[in-house]
Amino acid sequence: MLGAIIGDIVGSRWEFNPTNDYHFEWLSKENSFTDDTICTIAVADALLHERDFGDAMHDWCNRYPYPMGGYGGRFAVWVHSSHPVPYNSFGNGAAMRVSPVAHWFNDEQQMLEASAATALPTHNHPEGVKGAQTVALAIFKAMQYNRHCYQEAPKHIDEIINDCVAFSGYDIDMPKSSVQNRFDETCQGTVPVALKIISLSTCFEDAVRLAVSLGADADTLGAIVGSIAEAIWGIPFKMRRDIEAYLPGEMQDVLVAFLRARPASFKPLIDTTYGGDDFSDVSWDALYDIEGKEAYEQQMNEAKAEKENRRMQMLERGKARLTW
Repeated sequence: MLGAIIGDIVGSRWEFNPTNDYHFEWLSKENSFTDDTICTIAVADALLHERDFGDAMHDWCNRYPYPMGGYGGRFAVWVHSSHPVPYNSFGNGAAMRVSPVAHWFNDEQQMLEASAATALPTHNHPEGVKGAQTVALAIFKAMQYNRHCYQEAPKHIDEIINDCVAFSGYDIDMPKSSVQNRFDETCQGTVPVALKIISLSTCFEDAVRLAVSLGADADTLGAIVGSIAEAIWGIPFKMRRDIEAYLPGEMQDVLVAFLRARPASFKPLIDTTYGGDDFSDVSWDALYDIEGKEAYEQQMNEAKAEKENRRMQMLERGKARLTW
């Protein structure tokens, strides 16, 4: 869930001022949360307090009636209506707000049903529902891998993407030229691109940078990609602290409550192999004390070899960008 919020806030500055510069400034005074974050918080709040998803979103959006970037036309009418009803939308708003559901449920079918329920109050078109479910499924699959073994998901990115493609029927083999600098607000125009970006990414920050610098719907694509990337790679602690400074207290309260209810929902990036840095050998001192010098050195060498193998895997994945 936090990954969606980071992607939204990082991308907010570039929503109507698109950039293709991968090395754009990560955060500045020009960044803020948008409707993507508000709706994501609303879904989390609904899960925490067993509220109707539509009621929770209507409540939270009216608390922040004029966020950065505003609300889309029909969604704005829904927000300001005293009797809001679904309007058969297939916009990408259904996909950007769904991430808390993937962290909340342990059963895949229950998770998919709840994902649909988050879309139905507004985006009740089949494409809107499918977009939400596909994003949630990617997060859910990644979390399942990581529950078995910490940072196992990066080894299974292809399987995660393939499962989502099989579920949705999306074609993710689009040429980059067909989506770069094209603002597409639909689920069917955004979610496949998000899956493609994940397939080319090497860590959380890399994924968000690829999404934002595509020059498309920067905040929403960033939110969708960020929500999946968090579940695969994890988020550095400093990045989490930096982004929380952009959130009002009541939103931070929801994040804290959600983390307490579902501790695995925040996946910290402890092993920084996928972030470009590494631990020093000091981190293995405890093994020396417990197992002795020979066992310590063997364990350390095995760990270093595994980390190098991970780096090589991500390097090969990153090379695929050259032909996108």
